[in-house]
Amino acid sequence: MKRLLTVLVLAAGLLLTASEGRAVEFRARGVWISMLEYGDGGSFVKRGRDGGNVVGWGRWGEDEFEAKSRVRLQLDAVASESLSGSVYFEIGATPWGNARKGGALGADGTIVKIKHSYLDWAAPAARIRARMGIQRIFLPDFVTDASQVFDADTAGITLSLTLGERADLTLFWARPFNDNWTGDGVAGDSNFLDNADVFGLALPLNFDGFRATPWVAAGAFGANAFRSGDDYYGRNVDLTGGLGLSPSFYMLPSGRSGVAGVHAYATAFWAGLTGEITIADPFRVAWSANYGSLDSGVAALNRKGWYASALAEYKAEWGAPGVYIWYGSGDDGNPRNGSERMPSFEANNESTSGVASFGFLGTWTIGRDALLGYTLTGTWGFGLRLANVSVFDGLTHTFHANFYQGTNAAGMAGYITGRKSPDGYRGYAPAAGGSAADFNTVNGYGLYLTEGDYAAEFGVMSGYQIYDNLRLLVEANYIALWLNQSSSVWGGGTRADGSRLRSCSTEDAWNVNMSLIYKF
Repeated sequence: MKRLLTVLVLAAGLLLTASEGRAVEFRARGVWISMLEYGDGGSFVKRGRDGGNVVGWGRWGEDEFEAKSRVRLQLDAVASESLSGSVYFEIGATPWGNARKGGALGADGTIVKIKHSYLDWAAPAARIRARMGIQRIFLPDFVTDASQVFDADTAGITLSLTLGERADLTLFWARPFNDNWTGDGVAGDSNFLDNADVFGLALPLNFDGFRATPWVAAGAFGANAFRSGDDYYGRNVDLTGGLGLSPSFYMLPSGRSGVAGVHAYATAFWAGLTGEITIADPFRVAWSANYGSLDSGVAALNRKGWYASALAEYKAEWGAPGVYIWYGSGDDGNPRNGSERMPSFEANNESTSGVASFGFLGTWTIGRDALLGYTLTGTWGFGLRLANVSVFDGLTHTFHANFYQGTNAAGMAGYITGRKSPDGYRGYAPAAGGSAADFNTVNGYGLYLTEGDYAAEFGVMSGYQIYDNLRLLVEANYIALWLNQSSSVWGGGTRADGSRLRSCSTEDAWNVNMSLIYKF
């Protein structure tokens, strides 16, 4: 009898577990990409300032021809409309033949990564929804579709509140970095003042034929959040590339550590307004304006600047012609007073810019892009695009042409190359025998273009829907670069230490890629 009772209890437990399991619905989604690409000129230089040849794709460290694969798999556990959890795995991008990333013979690399892992829930009897965990958090931009300030996979909390039929409210707290500083070997110093936090608020407003989203964001960065030795807020590009570095960040007081005058927490502030008018549909007008500043307590490390853009397009049955323009403030030529370019924090990590597919972040797959930069700060320009042109069923084309010019003072080139060294400061200069690091790496987000530097970009992207879930995408892009080669800018001269600078010769960059994309 006791055995029978035990069996019944176990059976009841199994039935209860099965009943609870059926209450949760599991959904799987994913994207497979296999890509082949070939290109040249990614470093934009043929001969560096030491006179030596520069080859390859510069900061990518890739061959001219590359084959890559990437897989993203998302599993959702849905209990109800008010409660679910998601985990998002990523495998790759894996260059074929690369042992470190699992693409070599044997394919045994540890390359599975957690891209997202979050909990979604809604408060009972309320209009509040929350997402907690590692997720994509971004600020809006209706012109470029890519935030110039913040767009990242990061740990944090997002809250959404419905205010009515016309308005919503979104708030977020993100913690991109914390407990990463080792203390540089000093006992008791590890993990001290090394957190970085970003807070944001957006108010989407929706009306018939018009919508707008004002937003604000603020950041607090501990003095050791990006620290390596005595370098504060500046040269550890692995962490602070997202702050949109400029040469001013490389100017620290000479003869003493960078801690002098640095606040315990640097503070950043951003505000923006983006919107669009579609009341005259199919004609659409969109705009975006952003302002940002960062205060660290050291003038040379501070920055403030702005960015604005506008777009007008017409959506016809055969395609959507459009024209756009942008302007981002640039450095004024005095590194002592900091930078006049708008700071950004992990901008465009997840989004795709609608105004470029090669010069700035815009490739729709895992191909090369962002040759000129990840943001439009420090440049101005205009462009034309003809989107979604369709002549045959399932086949579409998008054409674009962009013109770029730097907005940074030409005098900044002297500090970057080392020709000028302001009194009491040490300027950043490329290492002896190095490549053209003066304009190619001084900006963690791309090339550093002065008012005398120009670029033109031309590209086409074609897509063909082979099956409902399988798409072929082909891209071809070309960028021509013109640098000011006068001796007062990039054209040689003598460094402050007396060593001789040689002129560098530029070359154009181009790339073509073909991708097969399976999405379910």
